[in-house]
Amino acid sequence: MGTPVTDLGDITDDSFGGKAAGLAELMRLGLPVPPGFAIADAAAVPAAAVMERFSRMRAAGSTPVAVRSSAAGEDGAELSFAGQYETVLGVGTERDLVAAVHRCVASAESGRAAHYGAGGAMHVVVQQLVDAAAAGVVFTADPVSGRRDLLVIDAVHGLGEKLVDGSARSDHHVLTADGTPVSNELGAEPVLSPDQLDAVRTGAQRAAAHWGRPLDLEWAIDRAGNLWWLQARPITTLPGELDEMDTPVSAGHVYTRCNIGEMMPGAFCPLTASVSGHAIDYAMQMVQVQGGVQKGYEERWPQVGYFYGHMFLNLTEGTALSSGILGNSREQFSLSICGRVVDELEAAPPKPFLRRLRNTVRLSAFTLSVGPAIRRLPAEIDGFPVLSGRDPRVLLARLEAGVELYRRVTLTHVRSSSRAAVAANILEDRLIRAAVRRGASEADGRAEAIRLLAGAADVESVVMVEQLTGVVTLLARDRDAAAEFLAAAPAAAVERLVAADTPAGAALRAFLDRHGHRGYRELCMRDPSWADDPDGLGSMMQIMLRAPAPDRDEAAAPGPRGGAVRLLARLARGGARGREETKSRMAQVAHRLKRGYRYLGTVLSERGDLPDPDLVFFFDRAELARLVAGDTALVARAEQRRRALPFQAALHFADVSVGRPEPAPPRAVVAVPADGEVVGRPAGRGVVEGTVRVAHSVVAARDLRPGEVLVAPVTDVGWTPYFAVIAALVTDIGSSVSHGAVVAREYGLPCVVNTLVATVALRTGDRVRVDGDRGVVTLIDRP
Repeated sequence: MGTPVTDLGDITDDSFGGKAAGLAELMRLGLPVPPGFAIADAAAVPAAAVMERFSRMRAAGSTPVAVRSSAAGEDGAELSFAGQYETVLGVGTERDLVAAVHRCVASAESGRAAHYGAGGAMHVVVQQLVDAAAAGVVFTADPVSGRRDLLVIDAVHGLGEKLVDGSARSDHHVLTADGTPVSNELGAEPVLSPDQLDAVRTGAQRAAAHWGRPLDLEWAIDRAGNLWWLQARPITTLPGELDEMDTPVSAGHVYTRCNIGEMMPGAFCPLTASVSGHAIDYAMQMVQVQGGVQKGYEERWPQVGYFYGHMFLNLTEGTALSSGILGNSREQFSLSICGRVVDELEAAPPKPFLRRLRNTVRLSAFTLSVGPAIRRLPAEIDGFPVLSGRDPRVLLARLEAGVELYRRVTLTHVRSSSRAAVAANILEDRLIRAAVRRGASEADGRAEAIRLLAGAADVESVVMVEQLTGVVTLLARDRDAAAEFLAAAPAAAVERLVAADTPAGAALRAFLDRHGHRGYRELCMRDPSWADDPDGLGSMMQIMLRAPAPDRDEAAAPGPRGGAVRLLARLARGGARGREETKSRMAQVAHRLKRGYRYLGTVLSERGDLPDPDLVFFFDRAELARLVAGDTALVARAEQRRRALPFQAALHFADVSVGRPEPAPPRAVVAVPADGEVVGRPAGRGVVEGTVRVAHSVVAARDLRPGEVLVAPVTDVGWTPYFAVIAALVTDIGSSVSHGAVVAREYGLPCVVNTLVATVALRTGDRVRVDGDRGVVTLIDRP
């Protein structure tokens, strides 16, 4: 180490602590740092040596000074120890300097530092105090969202200690890497000018590039306008990179969260992307192949994108099908996926007429002949074995065979969904045109289409709710049993009822036999199905049991129509039934796969290859093959991915993105328009008034009360039991054939989809009128 008192510029390692090492590195980088020195193991250094060096600073006009800790391990790559040790500002005499050093040394023994896990030698940094006009911190990655493509700058007037101790409100800037503002929270008098803000940003980026990792830096601007750097340390709270597993993207392609966001809402682990995302991409490609616009399957994921843990559809790739067949325009295609015409999407040039005619016949036959494929699914799925044994290689081979089955089942689902969507869109378009011709409105045409779409028999999601409602009805007849069920924790209540020799217990066992593979985010390999999630199932049942469902009219049976309209309506209703059935079959395979992967994780954990079984979900399939072969090099990275998932889950995206989807700024509250109306697309007929319950997740929906209007970003089958108690459904995204719309119609619920803003414009407790005929939600009263 050499001399125990050393100028900051002469320090070459961390023997004087992390803070001193960081300042020395900033100096070598050429960034302006106030002059000063460091004291190694300050408790053992004679006071005379410290005072002698201080005297030199005073003679050079570099006083008063700030005295700060630079303890062993402080400001390191693993822990920062921020705020755990003492800092003394404005020291101007030798006597005060000695006292300040002693205070820093003594703080190492403080209760807060000991609780934090601090220990080791206390080094101290003595540095000229900047007469600050402004000061603050800059993070070269956002420590709150975990995004490494953002910078966060906080600034206060005067000394930075006001920011640390909370005595002053700071200006808060969130910027992109090139300095574009994402959000600004400013006081009456902004602390920084645009040039100063840019200087802080570029200096911090220069330091982070030099360190090769995100940094937390302190800075100050003196009265003359000079920028000084006071500290640099790694950000120790960041997860892994949120976009580490992103798929490649072609410039200018248009992506959407619509449609796929219903099947796969939120952020998903890498294994889910590699299994469910892969299966969806495969199925959509094979439709393109059958439509004659793609020669064969490609491994490059052209149809589905995985960005920041979220799944997207590539609309640009999808337009190839529209250009290659008859009667499916860009407008119809985007309407079927997004519930609106996507103006950002450019249509591919149409193929020659004869080629489009041939492709149309071929694709129509492929989609309309899906019935036999649907009927074969039960036997195919029953052939997938329950995994057993202890050889990871054998287990993984069986799981890969299961993925192949999953691809086939998903293709059958996409064929069925295509049949439902095309028929529904053509029906709606035809009825809208007819309404306009007779002098009515487009809304009248849409309402007529909704009426004709209702009445599909044996829709799987509706049968599921009816069966669960039957369980609850039987349970309610026994007052003592019902009271016991409501008094217990949800998971315990379900487990007791499953084991009970009662009619309600038998009914619940029958429900789980048929529908236990369903659940919230049911295509996620990590999230449990209802059969493995008694807590989630029990919470829904308790809500259903607490009060009867609200009175509502039965879904109107479609009236007689003639010719093409009657045929289209029949095809659309049949398509909805097939779509829901094949979606259930997809979930059935996913349920078996997720149990299989968890079992594989248990085997690998017991073998010592993983720290716990859950980590298996944070590898993709190719990486799992390497892990099973004995390569554990990726385990640490998988743990970082697991830490990243909650950060990814908090991100929001626009419904349509041109180019690579980037997270949107935090969603601000949107004011309800002056006329009090939030407008979407009508999806379920009827008008009802009720109290709003905004639920951004199915867990939040557990607070629902019977008769409330559910307002959600989107719903999947995991929400379906709540449809038995709500008065109406309103969603941010969706279309007339989305899950929520189909089930709402069969339950006679007014439903408005694709509002885009309902979850941020409306609040829990608002009184609203939901008009499912016009697609309008009107705010009546706000408490």
